[in-house]
Amino acid sequence: MSISPAGFDEVFATLRQVCRRHLDRLSVQADSTTEYTLVGRKPSPFPQHKGHPMFFSSVRLGKAYVSFHLLPLYMNQSLSGAISPALKKRMQGKACFNFKTVPDAALLAELERLTHAGFKSFDDKNWV
Repeated sequence: MSISPAGFDEVFATLRQVCRRHLDRLSVQADSTTEYTLVGRKPSPFPQHKGHPMFFSSVRLGKAYVSFHLLPLYMNQSLSGAISPALKKRMQGKACFNFKTVPDAALLAELERLTHAGFKSFDDKNWV
């Protein structure tokens, strides 16, 4: 395993806490020093998942950044359309944000809001 750049451990820990917001209704699929992944507790309604739980969110520590994945963004256009320009700058693809430093309070609050809204959208569809 490679050593992460200085400071990435703090970024990982901070983003991991955002992921954990709905831990009481989700299951931990991975919990290590480099990955924290949450999934729903029910089998996915989609046949391609073959009865496995639905992926919800993940934080991954990489060599160049820490990534925060939030699947509900990929599946909810109104939610993804509500992303601020500041957070959008950190976006990679449709449901991932990359960070090299701990996000400021405004970005953390926005990630928490998006995570909560994403959980609510999955819960409304009975996917978690």
